[in-house]
Amino acid sequence: MKIARAALVETIRAALERNPVAVLIGPRQCGKTTLAREFLSENSTNYFDLEDPLSLARLDEPKTALEPLQGLVVIDEVQRRPDLFPLLRVLADRRERPAHFLILGSASGDLLRQSSESLAGRMERIEIGGFTLAELGEQSAAKLWRRGGFPLAYLARSETDSVGWRRQFIRTLLERDLPQWGTRVPATALLRFWTMVAHHHGQIWNAAEPARAMGVNPSTSRRYLDLLTDALVVRQLQPWYANLGKRQVKSPKVYVRDSGLLHQLLGLETERALLSHPKVGASWEGFAIEQVLAAVPHDEVFFWATHQGAEIDLLLRRGDRMVGVECKRADAARVTPSIRIALEDLNLERVVVIYPGSKRFRLTDRVEVIPLEALAESASPF
Repeated sequence: MKIARAALVETIRAALERNPVAVLIGPRQCGKTTLAREFLSENSTNYFDLEDPLSLARLDEPKTALEPLQGLVVIDEVQRRPDLFPLLRVLADRRERPAHFLILGSASGDLLRQSSESLAGRMERIEIGGFTLAELGEQSAAKLWRRGGFPLAYLARSETDSVGWRRQFIRTLLERDLPQWGTRVPATALLRFWTMVAHHHGQIWNAAEPARAMGVNPSTSRRYLDLLTDALVVRQLQPWYANLGKRQVKSPKVYVRDSGLLHQLLGLETERALLSHPKVGASWEGFAIEQVLAAVPHDEVFFWATHQGAEIDLLLRRGDRMVGVECKRADAARVTPSIRIALEDLNLERVVVIYPGSKRFRLTDRVEVIPLEALAESASPF
């Protein structure tokens, strides 16, 4: 079964029209290669898969291999050859621009640093994840939350097959992919740490606590967190600071980005186990946050919290607009003290409350309640 991802295809096409290089990043197995094949067949001489020994051999002399090519050139898993970026800058700067380059990568840290330094002003970055509600339709919400958005996990023939795929994905990422990208941390240690992150999903991060549990120092704990963030499987949501007379939280919140991987790390292999688990609310809220970020255009994203207890799950900034978003797995949404404080202290344009109900309505002129399923709308839902 093939799921159409028309909006992403159009985003990539537009980026390639504006720039000589488009960099498409996302975690392993999220569908980047499938998207690239919408533009170019893998059998084309312009397609380089850097996990294929033949493609690697063709790039032994990269200038000789890439300079004569015309049209679109795709380089998949580029993090295996970061030395290509300086050459790509030279090729992108050719006056006649005989070729455009679509670069695919599965690790954000070093890849983005390399590309930003070498291709500044020449590239557009596009970040993708797994399937979204907008791609699957509102009827998919429960299954997408339970299984996560990785195509092979979502489309698996049974729950057992989905669980097996997610288990293997975690093992492969830790035992094969991260070591290939230069990580020198035992897979067992990273699995233990990632499981701790899952138990802190949706909470303010304190590096000292997992460090004590693992017998390492806090700087090592932070490095482990950064490794998983660079692999695009953990999100560190940064805090927003406002010039207020209140003590504000300055540490990030952490989330396992894919709800299916979160459930696997927590050992939740059935719907019953998920719905009876203490983290069910945090899991749903993290899932809703990822859907909001995929559906609503924004320039920057933060959360906001004070030590007095006021908190907003998301602050989305676009231009000079700032919108607050609360994601709550509750039947009856209401205006909370935190929402009132945020509206007053942060001068928000408005606050949107995402909930699992079916009706869209206003609580006040600046607070609107929107069903999660509204994020499946093709146009921006708010």
